[in-house]
Amino acid sequence: MDKVIIAEGDEGIRLDRWFKRHYPGLPHALLEKNLRKGMIRVDGKKAKSSDRVQAGQTIDVRCQIPDVRKDNLTSNVRHLTSGDAQFVQRLVLYKDANIIVVNKPYGLPVQGGSKINRSLDDLLDGLKFDAKERPKLVHRLDRDTSGCLVLARNTKTAARMGKGFAGKHVEKTYWALVNGSPLQLVGTIDQPLLKKENPRAQGRPGGPEGRDYEIMQVDPEGQKSITEYRVIDTLARKFALMELKPLTGRTHQLRVHMQHIGCPIVGDHKYGGSTEAGAAIGVENILHLHARRIVIPASVTGGAPVDVSAPLPEHMKKSFKALGLDVPKK
Repeated sequence: MDKVIIAEGDEGIRLDRWFKRHYPGLPHALLEKNLRKGMIRVDGKKAKSSDRVQAGQTIDVRCQIPDVRKDNLTSNVRHLTSGDAQFVQRLVLYKDANIIVVNKPYGLPVQGGSKINRSLDDLLDGLKFDAKERPKLVHRLDRDTSGCLVLARNTKTAARMGKGFAGKHVEKTYWALVNGSPLQLVGTIDQPLLKKENPRAQGRPGGPEGRDYEIMQVDPEGQKSITEYRVIDTLARKFALMELKPLTGRTHQLRVHMQHIGCPIVGDHKYGGSTEAGAAIGVENILHLHARRIVIPASVTGGAPVDVSAPLPEHMKKSFKALGLDVPKK
């Protein structure tokens, strides 16, 4: 029997879509049957496949799932090499009895899927340390976003953390290098976001993180999405180092909001980012978005309050130096 906490990145999707994403071995007909029989429940109650899930909810799976399932939100044992264990342990920024914070590298997917050979979730057995359970994901970062990622070390903490993220009690701060610079140096972007088919994908499926066939767009029919921003430094209005604070947790929220105000994130090919202006001086053509800091109150951790900052990835440090931007030490 599995008990899985809905992560922030899955908030708002249909229950059947959630199962397709995390339990690809479960046929839709079998899902419907188990929902009718109450063998799959949401927060202890019967649910329909069309119901929308919310971060922090608990999916209670009381039936057998075919072994071809690729998701590893559960406690299935994985055999890691010593090199894998050393690699993932070097990512740890903070650890206590309840949570672990890692500095997720650029390019490492948080979860697996088609065409992905290794994800952070595949490596979590290397972070069990003295705990009986493998750590559990409570939120996500895009594959090409680096920085602070929180793991719960037990099921009880995972449930509390999921509700904490959903309740907006966790403060997240990102740094981004963007094309251009906003006219207002400090502001709030309050624009709803809706997932749509990407017209440029022409029906071709993409990877699980990028999902080229899907794109988020500002749309009045979408979910409420709010981002606070501050310009830290600029270069002749061609580039800006920005501090971004998402007050909601929508898919690709920061990337779409930056595009919406005419300042797409450098290297974000999906949402209009470009490196052409800085390529000659060494700005790499990859995403410049980093989860710099995370602050979690004791009421959410179940123990001590947590305030952790993640060092910048090499490509962002190189770009900031090339552009002569003033990067804060904290």
